[in-house]
Amino acid sequence: MELLAWALDRFGSRFAICTSFQDEGMVIVDMACKLRPGVRVFTLDTGRLPAETAVMIEMVEARYGVRIERVQADPGEVDRMVARHGADLFRDDPSLRKLCCHVRKTRPLQRRLESLEAWAVGLRRDQNEERAQTPKAERIDGRWKLSPLADWTQQQVEEYLLEHKAPRHPLYAAGYGTIGCAPCTRPVAPGEDRRAGRWWWEKDGQKECGIHVRPDGTLARTLDVLLDEIVVR
Repeated sequence: MELLAWALDRFGSRFAICTSFQDEGMVIVDMACKLRPGVRVFTLDTGRLPAETAVMIEMVEARYGVRIERVQADPGEVDRMVARHGADLFRDDPSLRKLCCHVRKTRPLQRRLESLEAWAVGLRRDQNEERAQTPKAERIDGRWKLSPLADWTQQQVEEYLLEHKAPRHPLYAAGYGTIGCAPCTRPVAPGEDRRAGRWWWEKDGQKECGIHVRPDGTLARTLDVLLDEIVVR
């Protein structure tokens, strides 16, 4: 709460919350709206989100009186990517899946961040190995990236939501462990890791979309080549 209060006081309208409406994001939205009604909130609308996420957006807007900004990909980049690789390119190869994430999520996020001095996300250190060293605040590319719940546990998140009666994404009730794009996320079985439902057809490698974890050198070079085919520089 203190970190959010600091960001709201220091940056005002140049601070925003980025959320896909998972539990962690809803904790942050709930806290921030109590500190500063009308706080800026945006989501990355990939064009492949489940219908339940649209329902969740309406629930959040009604509950907190905020307008959720839907940040979308460049339609020309999406069209060229789909024309070259197909609509479901993410199934064919991990590098193409990363390309899809980059075009639909990372590049739109980068453009949105240009007008901000700070942003908050719902990362927690115990979510997976890649996030184990997540700092609560870090300065990246000239702006602050805040992870107010970095040291929270899953139990703490669930207890907060219950205590404050915050909205929960409808897909949790259907067995989903995380919320992502419709074709790339499935429910998890009892005992499975919460993130096992993401890109489950990929047996090895980094199960991240790329907005929080940078690709390794080899994949980054491959991604650059793929981007050159569809991005107008």
